[in-house]
Amino acid sequence: MKKQFKQWIFRLMVTGFFLFGLLVSFMLSPILLYGNKTTIGNYSIYHSKPLDNNFLKQLKQSGMLIKSSELYDPRLQMDVCLKDRSNYPKLIRTVMGKDFLSSFYNKIILTGDTVNFDDNYVQLDGHKWNLTQMLAHAQVHCLEFNHYGLWQSNPIAKHPVWKWEGYPEYIARKNFDQTDLHSNIKKHLEMETTNNNGWMKFSDNTEDLIVFDEYRLLIQYCIEIKKMTFIELMKDTTKQELVRQQMINWYNKRPG
Repeated sequence: MKKQFKQWIFRLMVTGFFLFGLLVSFMLSPILLYGNKTTIGNYSIYHSKPLDNNFLKQLKQSGMLIKSSELYDPRLQMDVCLKDRSNYPKLIRTVMGKDFLSSFYNKIILTGDTVNFDDNYVQLDGHKWNLTQMLAHAQVHCLEFNHYGLWQSNPIAKHPVWKWEGYPEYIARKNFDQTDLHSNIKKHLEMETTNNNGWMKFSDNTEDLIVFDEYRLLIQYCIEIKKMTFIELMKDTTKQELVRQQMINWYNKRPG
């Protein structure tokens, strides 16, 4: 009986390892679940339907945005996986959870409810996120992984979320109403006092979570006012609450 029990345990472990390996293989090899692969510059685009010209423009614009990052590596090859009848986005959404867009390693996967290339947004649960900026955000996460490696990247490394998520937001959000720090703080403080269910809206009618907006502003303050690099900021031990208070003090002292 004891021997038989051990055999069952062994079989279950072998089956578990096999299924896990199969899952990893599918996650790392999108082509297994797509009909087409198109390579443009540093991007391998996986798709089942013909590529949309608006999407190609948005991807190019997002690539221009990430060049301002100190982590930018022109040699990094990235996989962009579209939501167009393939089961790959469904697989990623099942494994990683529901989101506008998911990213890991060098993979960028559109997983929202709706992707609208004509109006440049991805929608989830009724909320719209600027697609170009979302693509840039995801690419910066790939740059973070490329720079720090698996063991020093989130979620394993457990870096403060405001830094790990705020930096991609800072690099990605460069519309005309998103660049001036003083104006950004003013709008953010106004949104904190209104009943908006935790969301704020920009001039292009896309949105952002207020908490993510704060992360972005903290990064903007540290980089533009405190003159820190992102790598220096990652090593800094100042708590988020203190950085916010420093930022608000700066805001209150500055006229306008």
